[in-house]
Amino acid sequence: MRQLSLVAVSGFLSLVILSAFLWWSGAVTPYIRWSVDDFFLHAQVDENGVLSARVLIELENEGPASFTLTGISMEMPGLRLLPADEKKGERSVVTVESGGYEALERRVVITDCAAVPHEPQPVGFTYRTWIGSGSAEVTWNSWRVTGAGGSLPVAWQRGLAAKVCNNAVNPDLL
Repeated sequence: MRQLSLVAVSGFLSLVILSAFLWWSGAVTPYIRWSVDDFFLHAQVDENGVLSARVLIELENEGPASFTLTGISMEMPGLRLLPADEKKGERSVVTVESGGYEALERRVVITDCAAVPHEPQPVGFTYRTWIGSGSAEVTWNSWRVTGAGGSLPVAWQRGLAAKVCNNAVNPDLL
């Protein structure tokens, strides 16, 4: 009986250690550093009058296991993230190796400048690792807006919309 309980405890501890290792390695949920580069962010108005901007989404894998990003989505008032346009060189699937860096380009349509939320909103993503697939949400870091009163943090999506909407009205302003 004692030997049976020792085997059960050993098996349980082994399972806990294996699970902790898989979690730590990024095989279960990848360790991704996200950012959106606003330096080259400019308003674009197409022939139908649709206001949009191309955003560069930077991905850095901080974990020891590689992952494949299989999708990005966002649901929020005033903004719509378009799917990857393979004809324009946008990748819909990208693999980021351990310690590696990749960038994705996507088009964001601004449907209503005033409706974009002031509070930070999450972006959903789906991924695949060697152990399986999953999904998660991430809220990108706040942007800083500089004005006469100094520099203030602003939710990333609000900063993006403000820059693009202002640029559409007055391209010389930004």
